[in-house]
Amino acid sequence: MKRFLRDNGLGLFFGLVFLASLVGQAFAGNADLNERRLTDGGDPIGLWAYVTSSDFAVDVAENWQSEYLQFVLFILAGVWLVQKGSTESKPADRLGRETDEQQLLGEHVERDSPPWARAGGWRTGLYSNSLGLVVLALFLGSWGAQSIAGRSAYNNEQLVNFQDTVTWSEYLASPDFWNRSLQNWQSEFLAIGSIVVFSVYLRQRGSSQSKPVGSPHADTDENG
Repeated sequence: MKRFLRDNGLGLFFGLVFLASLVGQAFAGNADLNERRLTDGGDPIGLWAYVTSSDFAVDVAENWQSEYLQFVLFILAGVWLVQKGSTESKPADRLGRETDEQQLLGEHVERDSPPWARAGGWRTGLYSNSLGLVVLALFLGSWGAQSIAGRSAYNNEQLVNFQDTVTWSEYLASPDFWNRSLQNWQSEFLAIGSIVVFSVYLRQRGSSQSKPVGSPHADTDENG
């Protein structure tokens, strides 16, 4: 068990803080919604009613989709774009999809290479793009969930204010949908751009996201 915890510590840590923050969001969001309902003369709702509501779903989905958009763009842009000196970039001499030797494919596979990397044909082709495809699917799925939950929450507000509801396609073209999306996108792009540039000049001793403290600024794709 100790070895399992050691070997999977990073994933377990972020899984736990994710669950803790999601639970915290549920309680805080429920309290915030009830305050607004009481101010407007409505009745408060319970925690379970809140976490199964469109209000909670849209708040969660709009954050998830922006995170996955950040990663899918970073994954794909990292194939063709580099940042000299960054730990988040590969060196300029590996620009593009790289050779089979660099990617350990074909005659260059190793004894412990994944089965689909060894298989050749469509399976290796699919596996070669599996990370980008899965993250893209997660982005599209969470963005779609945001649009559905967002429309429901928006229409609830419209009914409270005695205004007309909108269809799904109308909601996709609405300022509410794009405001929810873009306010998250810009923060994610700022964050990933910042770490790409900061890692050129700044260090965190022992971190996989930092170069060794004494490494020259120009060293690229090197981790401490």
